Amino acid sequence: MTQTISLVEVGPRDGLQNEKQTIDVATKVALIERLADAGMKSVEGGAFVSPKWVPQMAASDEVMQKIKRAPGVSYPVLTPNRQGYEGARAAKADTVAVFGAASESFSQKNINCSIEESFERFKPIIEAAKADGVRVRGYVSCVLGCPYEGAISPSQVLPVARTLYDLGCYEISLGDTIGAGTPKETKALIKLLAQELPISALAGHFHDTYGQALSNIWAAIDEGVTTFDCSVSGLGGCPYAKGASGNVASEDVVYSLERSGLKTGVNLDKLIETSLWISEQLGRKPGSKVTLARSA
Repeated sequence: MTQTISLVEVGPRDGLQNEKQTIDVATKVALIERLADAGMKSVEGGAFVSPKWVPQMAASDEVMQKIKRAPGVSYPVLTPNRQGYEGARAAKADTVAVFGAASESFSQKNINCSIEESFERFKPIIEAAKADGVRVRGYVSCVLGCPYEGAISPSQVLPVARTLYDLGCYEISLGDTIGAGTPKETKALIKLLAQELPISALAGHFHDTYGQALSNIWAAIDEGVTTFDCSVSGLGGCPYAKGASGNVASEDVVYSLERSGLKTGVNLDKLIETSLWISEQLGRKPGSKVTLARSA
């Protein structure tokens, strides 16, 4: 039986949040709808955060109200606190996400609190979500390295991932925020986490800063992981991690997986069209090698 890999498209949120130019609501809505039409079953719709800190996510409520929701597609949004969660619920979000970190320094820089304090922030969100029947996804940043602390060991990641899972997150997305991790390190991380967490609850979120993202995805697949985050045209990165621009491009992931006999359910041609379109809107070349090769 052909193995199926689930992809979470993060371009409209994690990708666009790092843009310096203003992106209007119509463009965001069109991007989300195009990605769903290409076959992405989970498309991040936005983030209910302070526009002071992340101005590109300021109109997430309007975006969520205007998108035409495709059957069978989830549109997760980021909710860092209870106020954000209430905004997400008002916008009829079906899935929300909370953001933690395996690095104390990054937690302070990214969400202005310690790791332990972040759990206290997340508890009321997760409790409210349980009562409302809303799924909560947990993100852990800096699982393979931190821009401030350097190397991060799997033993630092485990308690954070385990706590998020125990609190009620159905899935833990493991983020290589600075894109420095290697396949060997990825395997070691997954092996340790799988001793205490179901492998089905783990997802990979690999940045391609050092060109390692696809290799790390395959290393995680070897360990049993079947869900991965990706960003159309390689949009974005992390605004708090110097030099860490470049999520792994969705087109490159789909090409590698499908050509290797795995199933993603994504139409590569439509995805490439979307990559070319959003790159034109942003006034740049696509950040995907597959799109550049196919459009040459």
